[in-house]
Amino acid sequence: MKKSNFFAFIFRMKYINRWALMKNTRNENVSEHSLEVSVIAHALALIQKNRLGNNQINPEKTALYALYHDASEIVTGDLPTPVKYFNKSINSAYKELEDKASKSILNMLPDYLIKDYENIFVAKDEDKEIWDTVKAADKISAYLKCIDEENSGNKEFHNAKQATLNVLKSMNRKDVEIFLDEFADGFSLTLDEVGTSLDKSY
Repeated sequence: MKKSNFFAFIFRMKYINRWALMKNTRNENVSEHSLEVSVIAHALALIQKNRLGNNQINPEKTALYALYHDASEIVTGDLPTPVKYFNKSINSAYKELEDKASKSILNMLPDYLIKDYENIFVAKDEDKEIWDTVKAADKISAYLKCIDEENSGNKEFHNAKQATLNVLKSMNRKDVEIFLDEFADGFSLTLDEVGTSLDKSY
């Protein structure tokens, strides 16, 4: 049986640091970012389902897609946002590179698994709603990173925080609005303040 390096490659997400142009108080890698985006995307899908009555989106599938959404960066690295969106030409070329990287990673799998992973690595029109939700979760994760850095006294992320919030507002998504309204404030609290809502009866 053919041996595969797929998972050994995927696990290298932890070596890719994000926010390369920014002074960070604590580095964030793609692996932990992907977990956070997965958690948020799952929550957004549940908000859509349980609060907004959208039964067309599968929360578990959304979480799974989010878990792998930046896997291509193992090949490409994390291109800083100001560079990625510098102009349409660069953005288009980077998207093409991301697509090729994703397909290359997919093809590392044994043949009997490729079909099961294909939609995760190759975006299909049928999953547009899921990918839009993952994109929203990705932006929320970035926004929460900015809050965390500001809480640590790092002014470097002030403009990024406002710019990211503006993008989130421009999405005009009720699920994003609900998530930020109900959950975002907790990220500005200390551990002791967050812990006050814990059930201590156990």
